Amino acid sequence: VPSARTIARLMTTARDHLSKAETVTIAAIETGVPMLAEARRIIDDFHVMIRKKDVARLDPWIAEAGASLIASFAKGITNDKSAIRAAITQPWSNGQVEGQITKLKLVKRQMYGRAKLDLLQARLIGAT
Repeated sequence: VPSARTIARLMTTARDHLSKAETVTIAAIETGVPMLAEARRIIDDFHVMIRKKDVARLDPWIAEAGASLIASFAKGITNDKSAIRAAITQPWSNGQVEGQITKLKLVKRQMYGRAKLDLLQARLIGAT
């Protein structure tokens, strides 16, 4: 039996990105636990909704997901619905900025107590 983490990864990966062995594993899991098959379908619907920027499907999706195995995820979406709605409808994202901040914090933590701003700047410029 695969670990819970492996099952979660397989269930959230697009079917066309799975290997043959992973596809067989998913088929066995879905046969043995039909609720996981339903959860996978709901997750796929969420991915489609985000990719197609179809904000009209958000409320029905939350209602459907709230009655499934991913109810805690749906509750989190409900709690932050305005941000999710903005992510679906707005054409911009601050993902690039967040990535740069994460990289800066990683390098800073690696150098903790060793250097000042000049070395940090040299490492970041050299790391890009």
